[in-house]
Amino acid sequence: MSRDLRPDPLAYPPRGMSREEAARYVGVSATKFDELVADGRMPPPKQIDGRVVWDRLRLDAAFSEISERVNAIDAALKGRGRAA
Repeated sequence: MSRDLRPDPLAYPPRGMSREEAARYVGVSATKFDELVADGRMPPPKQIDGRVVWDRLRLDAAFSEISERVNAIDAALKGRGRAA
């Protein structure tokens, strides 16, 4: 008896991603992703034969290094708890 061993595409993120997938993974457009790669905030791709792929683990590391931006509302709320 053979079982169907096709992978479930929603079960886990792939290790290697296309440009569009990588951009979507970090939450930006493909054009913005290209800018982030060009300025070094995102890693360069790997070449696997004729395919260009981004490593999910390297994307995670690069994303973690991007500084967080505090919006004005969060900053104001954070300051409310301080004694005058």
